[in-house]
Amino acid sequence: MSNQVLDKAKAVRQGEELNINAVDGWLKAQKIDVQGTPEVTQYAGGASNWTYCLTYSNVELILRRAPKGTKAKGAHDMGREFRLQQALQEVYRYVPKMIAFCDDDAVIGTDFYVMQKLTGVIPRKNLPRGLNSTPEQTANLCTNVIDCLVELHQVDIDKAGLSNLAKGQGYIERQISGWSERYTKAKTWNVPSAKYVMNWLQNNMPTTERICLTHNDFRFDNVVLNPEDHTQVIGVLDWELATLGDPLMDLGNSLAYWIEADDDFLAQSTRRQPTHLKGMLTRQQVIDYYLKKTGIECDDFTFYEVYGLFRLAGIVQQIYYRYHHKQTNNPAFKNFWVFVHYLLWRCKKSIKAQNK
Repeated sequence: MSNQVLDKAKAVRQGEELNINAVDGWLKAQKIDVQGTPEVTQYAGGASNWTYCLTYSNVELILRRAPKGTKAKGAHDMGREFRLQQALQEVYRYVPKMIAFCDDDAVIGTDFYVMQKLTGVIPRKNLPRGLNSTPEQTANLCTNVIDCLVELHQVDIDKAGLSNLAKGQGYIERQISGWSERYTKAKTWNVPSAKYVMNWLQNNMPTTERICLTHNDFRFDNVVLNPEDHTQVIGVLDWELATLGDPLMDLGNSLAYWIEADDDFLAQSTRRQPTHLKGMLTRQQVIDYYLKKTGIECDDFTFYEVYGLFRLAGIVQQIYYRYHHKQTNNPAFKNFWVFVHYLLWRCKKSIKAQNK
């Protein structure tokens, strides 16, 4: 396979430079086998944690750190992310190997961790140029990615030593009240109150709650594909939001990002993964496939679908709130309020379809 399709880091963004001498000195003091002085590049995205590639003469490593100015307690907890993946390595084959964690602020001013670099293809908005996928290959890729989520939800959390990762029981209620509160706090004058959707979610919470390990940001652009066979997954990334939660809510979160080929133009404008390709399952087919694979019974997925869309509306509104109040001037966020209207409209549409 051509090197052109492999996911590569780019030049470090201005203001997000890494004190590489300090990192290099710390790594060598930990007796980690790195040779020479590394070249530092940075991965795209990074609205949350910042991710760098350290290219040494003998090895490539990934460094994850919190963004500058992080003050919120519990936010960007690098130690939790590191320990979670370390524990998962024993029971889930798609986790990169953890190498070292640093909680000494004197090194670069914040916690960070270093892990193995997985070299492969990351399916972002579009598959890389030069990677021609037939509908059959795309269908295979699609089910293989869903299988990774199924496998995660079937991890034995006791065996992995992760039963104390989070509260677990009462998860559904905490999510609905938490996201309702976050949305209300971030509301600006130009978006709806969302009271109708919040009340509906509050009044339609499922009586059955299943608790398992959930990723909470499971998307195509968080998986790494085998460079020799792009239908095979070799890694799952970005474990920042992982917790003990309900598997169907995790699936609902993933489907909120799932844009189909015949979705309207507003949905298409937000697509960030290649779910529009011929061969990809529709959202309903994903639900059917997942339920069949897990043996979970669910006659009506509407609650989980609406929750996923409402949670995404909350995330988008929190970002827009920062733009609206001039805490960021990133022009990409300027029209996010329109997308909030759209997501809440989709919530209502799903609720009304269920009521028919």
